[in-house]
Amino acid sequence: MKIVVSPDSFKGSLTATEAARAMAAAIQDINAEIETVLLPVADGGEGTLEPLVEATKGQIIIVQVHDPIGRPIEAEYGVLGDGETCVIEMAKASGLTLLTNDERNPLIASTYGTGELICHALDAGYRKFVIGIGGSATNDGGTGMLHALGMKFLNVNGYDLELGAGALSTLHGIDASAFDERIQACQFVIACDVDNPFVGTNGATAIFGPQKGVTPDMVQQIDDNLTVLANKIEAMTSVALQNKPGAGAAGGLGGAFLAYFPVVLKPGIEVVMTAIDFHGQIKGASLILTGEGKSDLQTLSGKAPIGIANAAKELQIPVVLISGYIDEGSRAQLSEHFLAMASVANEYITQQESIQHASIHLRKRTYEAVQNIIKKIL
Repeated sequence: MKIVVSPDSFKGSLTATEAARAMAAAIQDINAEIETVLLPVADGGEGTLEPLVEATKGQIIIVQVHDPIGRPIEAEYGVLGDGETCVIEMAKASGLTLLTNDERNPLIASTYGTGELICHALDAGYRKFVIGIGGSATNDGGTGMLHALGMKFLNVNGYDLELGAGALSTLHGIDASAFDERIQACQFVIACDVDNPFVGTNGATAIFGPQKGVTPDMVQQIDDNLTVLANKIEAMTSVALQNKPGAGAAGGLGGAFLAYFPVVLKPGIEVVMTAIDFHGQIKGASLILTGEGKSDLQTLSGKAPIGIANAAKELQIPVVLISGYIDEGSRAQLSEHFLAMASVANEYITQQESIQHASIHLRKRTYEAVQNIIKKIL
């Protein structure tokens, strides 16, 4: 009997890999002869790198880059088990978690470190890229990343602009003459669940800016600056980012990719499942276990568990959802997609307790939730 264990991370308590190990341990507690296949996943945002490397038996590479406000840091990228595909999680170099609340400043925060990660991978010979662009601390329209790869953003006097969204108000010209030529020989798949445009009331700044430190009086200023950038890019490339779906992802980083890279934007869980050959690896399974930190109606909008449920349905494999917390008001709609559901936090275990001892409680809850199901299958 084969059971696939394929959770997303339980944010704030367990990585996807740690969650998978806890759930697999519960299966072994039930019957040590059951074959368990661990396929930790992610939805393309923060935490995407490790599950992909783990599932494909790839490797992690650590390099020196700069964080969102220019400090030197060590960051990592991954190489999948095929030895050809490079995985970059932009949050590793340009993510919100790298800054304290007081350090969040979208006027100076930059994607430069993400560009450095790409450059390191290019220098190492990689030409196939999977890039997760969730969790950014930046609102610079991807100019920092482009600058790290040789593109220049100039003021009226021909001098380089400072990094960050604040300086874009004085953007006069873009010089792509030194932009890394290797980019055009590459394949880029961007994991992106955001369809927001570059600017406007539903754009990068208005929707995602506040969590990065954008105050109400900054919104129009930064949006105007990104409009200046978008107009220059359109004049140069004929790509109109202003209202382009996905261009507003990661503070406009999505737009930079769309304008200057050979790129395809895909839903995060779809990118992840393709990269780990999820459909191939679940063949012959009798059951799949999945889960996440919190399951609610948003789970049905492209989160990892629903992606797994949809893939399993094609092969008629039942799926059990075991999450840290399941919203009671969402149970009816969620239950249409899963054989059974269980919440680690319940009437006996508070949410705080479930987070503090996450691995132990997840293992116990998994055992309770699936022991009878497994006995019936056996």
